[in-house]
Amino acid sequence: MTFRPGIALITGLLLAGSATVATAAPTTPGPVATATPLPANVPTQLPRTSAPMHYSISVTPDEKALTFTGHSTVDLTVFKPTDTIVLNARGLKISKATLVPAATGRAAIPVKITLDAKTQTVSFTATKPITPGNYRLTTDYTGTINTQANGLFALDYPDKVTGKTTRALFTQFEAPDARRFAPMYDEPSYKATFDLSAVVPADQMALGNMPIAETTDLGNGLKRVRFETSAKMSSYLLFFGLGHFERGTMPAMPGVTAGIVAPVGSGSQKDFALKSLAPLIPYYSDYFGQKYPLPKIDNIAGPGQSQFFGAMENWGAVFTFERILLDDPAITSARTRRAIYETQAHEVAHQWFGDLVTMAWWDDLWLNEGFASWMETKATEHFHPEWYPLLGRVNGREAAMGLDSFATTHPIVQHIRTVEQTNQAFDTITYQKGEAVIAMLEAYATPDVWRAGLRRYMAAHKFGNARTTQLWQAVEAAGAKGLTGIAEDFTTQPGVPLVKVTGAQCTGGKTTVTLTQSQFSQDQKDAVAAKPEHWRIPLFVSAGGAAARQVMTGNTAKVTTDGCGPVLVNSGQLGYYRTLYTPAMLAKLKAALPGMKPIDQLGLVRDQLALSGADYQDYAPALDLLAAIPQDANPVVAGQAASMYAGYYDLLSGNDAAQAKLAALASAKFEPRLAQLGFTPKKGEPLVEDSLRSTLISALGAMGDKRVAAEASRLFDSLQQDPHALDGPLKTTWLSIIARNATPRQWDELLALARGSKSAVGKATYYALLGRTTDKALAQKALDLALTSEPGATTSASIISAVSGENPDMAVNFYFDNEAKVSELIDDSARARYISRLADGSKDPAMVAKLESYAAKMSPDQAKPLNTVIGFLKQREKTRPRAVSQVTAWVDAQ
Repeated sequence: MTFRPGIALITGLLLAGSATVATAAPTTPGPVATATPLPANVPTQLPRTSAPMHYSISVTPDEKALTFTGHSTVDLTVFKPTDTIVLNARGLKISKATLVPAATGRAAIPVKITLDAKTQTVSFTATKPITPGNYRLTTDYTGTINTQANGLFALDYPDKVTGKTTRALFTQFEAPDARRFAPMYDEPSYKATFDLSAVVPADQMALGNMPIAETTDLGNGLKRVRFETSAKMSSYLLFFGLGHFERGTMPAMPGVTAGIVAPVGSGSQKDFALKSLAPLIPYYSDYFGQKYPLPKIDNIAGPGQSQFFGAMENWGAVFTFERILLDDPAITSARTRRAIYETQAHEVAHQWFGDLVTMAWWDDLWLNEGFASWMETKATEHFHPEWYPLLGRVNGREAAMGLDSFATTHPIVQHIRTVEQTNQAFDTITYQKGEAVIAMLEAYATPDVWRAGLRRYMAAHKFGNARTTQLWQAVEAAGAKGLTGIAEDFTTQPGVPLVKVTGAQCTGGKTTVTLTQSQFSQDQKDAVAAKPEHWRIPLFVSAGGAAARQVMTGNTAKVTTDGCGPVLVNSGQLGYYRTLYTPAMLAKLKAALPGMKPIDQLGLVRDQLALSGADYQDYAPALDLLAAIPQDANPVVAGQAASMYAGYYDLLSGNDAAQAKLAALASAKFEPRLAQLGFTPKKGEPLVEDSLRSTLISALGAMGDKRVAAEASRLFDSLQQDPHALDGPLKTTWLSIIARNATPRQWDELLALARGSKSAVGKATYYALLGRTTDKALAQKALDLALTSEPGATTSASIISAVSGENPDMAVNFYFDNEAKVSELIDDSARARYISRLADGSKDPAMVAKLESYAAKMSPDQAKPLNTVIGFLKQREKTRPRAVSQVTAWVDAQ
C-alpha cells in the first residue's frame, strides 16, 4: 500500500538487456487438500480450531442502492473438536448458513448464526461437537457498498466524454476489511485460494485478481463473470472492480500481460503508466529470483481519493487513485509524473514482498511496506538514474527521524493486537524508517550478499508467511555475518542513535576519528542522556578518501580512514543516525560542501539543521551549511535548499524586516537559476529540471517574490480568454500561488473552474485549492462548501485539509463543530489520524489543551496519533522562541 500522499518518479521504455529470467508460463498452486493449523507463535484474533483452504464467492452489486448480495462457500479444516466455527464479518447480514462435511454421504450440520459487531466476527454454532476434518461452510448474505474506501465502495466521477456523473465500484481490504465483502478468516496467515464471480451490467467491465475465465449472458442487460482461481493468498489481497472502463495492455514477459485500466475516455493518459509497468515485472522477477506467478498484472485507476492511502497492491489487480496513475498533459506536473512511476514501482514490488511472501501478522507490516518503499527506490535508480532517486532516501530518513525522536515513537516491529492498532501501523516509521534501515543493512551486507539473502527468503516462504527473524536468518546464511544483531537493534527498539565526534587526528595520510554514541531526542533529552538506548551502528566514515566501514559495538569507537580532509561520519548517507560534530569540524565541512556529492550535501545539511532545531547546537553553523550549497547544485538539492529557505521565512512570520532580508538572500541565490530555466517548460528537458522550476516558483512565490506573483496573476487572468491557458505541468503550481493570495473574485473563478471541469482529477484539484487561501472569510466559505454534496464524497475531506495549511485552527475547530458530518467524509482507517493532521500546523498555545481534552474521550489506540501531534505542538511551542531568535541573528549577520 502506498501510504504517502505522493511519492515521486517516472518510468520509461521497455526493459532492454536486463538479466535473464525464466520463460515458462507462470503457474499457481492449486487448492490444498487439508489446511494446517496456525503456528503457535503467530498471533490471531480467531480461535485456532479451524483454517480455510478455498473460497468461492459470488456477488451481485446494486450500484444505485449501494448494496450487494453475496453467496460464499469456504472449504475449511477443523483441527480439534469444537461446537463453533468463527470467521470475521463486518457490516454483513447473514440470512442462511450451512455446514457440510467433505466426506460423501454425510448430512449437513445445522448451525446458529451469531454476529458480534465489537469483535467483527460471526460464529456458526452447531448443536453437537464438530469433529476434526474437512467441511464446506456456505452462507447467503447482504452487505453495504460504501462511499469511502473501505470494503466494497463506490466512486462517482464526471464521464470524460460526456461530463455526466457516472459510478464505478472497487474494493479496498487492507488491513481488516475483506470481512465486509464476505465471511472470511480475515488475517494474513490464513491464506487460501479464491474463486470469484459476479452478476453485473452487461455493458460494464468487471475486474479481479485473475483474468476472466467465463462470461455468461443472463439477459435483461446482465451477465455473470467468473474469474480464474487465484493463487494462494491472504484475504486482504482479494480485489473486485466494476465500471465503464477501458484497458490498455502490452506483454510484460512471456506468459504475463501488463494492463492499465482506466475510465472510458482516458486514451493516451494510460500510456506512461503502461510503459512503466511492463518492464518492472521481469526486473523484479530477476531480482527476487522468483518469476511473477500470475498471468496478468493490472493497475486500475480509481477517480477520487482517500485520506489514508494512495494505492493498494491487490495481487494481479493493483488499485491506484487516478491522480497518481494517469498522465494528463493538461494538469500532470513533473512531480506527479515522478509519483506515478514510484507509486507503481512500490505496488509492483509488493507482488513479491507482501503478496508472494506475506508477513505472518501485522506486527511485521514493515516486511511489506518498508521493503516495498526500499525497492521502489532501487527500481527507479535502475531505470531512471537521471532522476537521482537515491536523494529521496535522505528526505525519507529525515521524516522518520522527525517522528522517531519523540517519546511517542515506536519500534519498526510493533505489537499489534487490535484493528485500530493495525490501522495506525501504516506510518512513517513503518515506511520511511523501514526503508532507511534496509538501505543501511544492504550497505553493511553488500548488495550482492543482500540480494542472495532475499532470494533465499523468497524461495523458502513463497505462497506462505514469514516473520522478520526469518529474513535476517536468510541474509546471514547468504554471508552477512553479524547482520541479525544490527538489524534487531534497529527494528525492535525505538529511537535515533546520536554519534558524537570528539576528535580527529591525521597521521601519515590517514585520519583517526574518535566517536561516542548516545541517543538523539526532541522532547526527552535528560532521560535519554541518563539512560540512552544502545545500538550496534554501521559507520561509513570518510576524510577525503574512500569511506571506512566499521560497526560501532560499544559506547566509544575509533575509526581510521584514508585521507586528511574534512571528516564526514555518515558518508553516502547510508546510516540511520545523527552526527554531532565540533564547531571546527563543521567549519571545514562548510568549506568542502560545494565539492561534495549531492547526497552528502543534502544529507549533511538536513542532519545539522535537525540537530540545531533540537537544541544540540546553535542554528548558525547549520544555516552556514545551507548557504554553502552552490547556485549550480544538483537540481534536486537546489530545490530542497529553496524549500528550506521558504520554511525559515515562514518561521520568521511577524518580523517583516527579517523576512525581507531572508527573501532577498533566497532571491539572490535562486532567481538566477529560475531565470536560466525560464517560466515556461521546454520540450524534451530533463524531468528534474522541470520539477526544479516548479519548486523554485513555489518557494520564491511563498516568500513574496514580485516577478513570480506578477506572472501568476498574468496567467490566471489569461484564463478568462482561454480556459486552457494554464494547461501543462505548471498548472497547479501557478494556481496554488493564486489560491493562497486569492481575492474574492479569483476564489469565485476557481470555484467556477471546479464546477466546469470534466476531469475527476482537475475537479478535485480545483476544489482543494479553494481551501489554500490565507483569507479567513474565503477559508470559511471553503469549509462550508465541504459539507455540501457538491465537491463529492471523497473530495470534501481534502478541502478541509487544505484549509489547515494556512488556517489550521479554523480547520480543527470546524472539525470539532461538525465531527459527525466530517467523519462521514473519511474512510474508517484514517479517522483517528485525520484530526491530528489538521492540527499539526497550529501555532495557537490553546490548541494543545483542546486536543488533550478530545483525546481523553478516545481509546488509547485511537488517541495515539493525537498524542503524537500533541507532543509535536508542545515541543514546537517550547523551541520556537529560540529558533526565531537564532535564525533572525543569522539573517542579520549576512
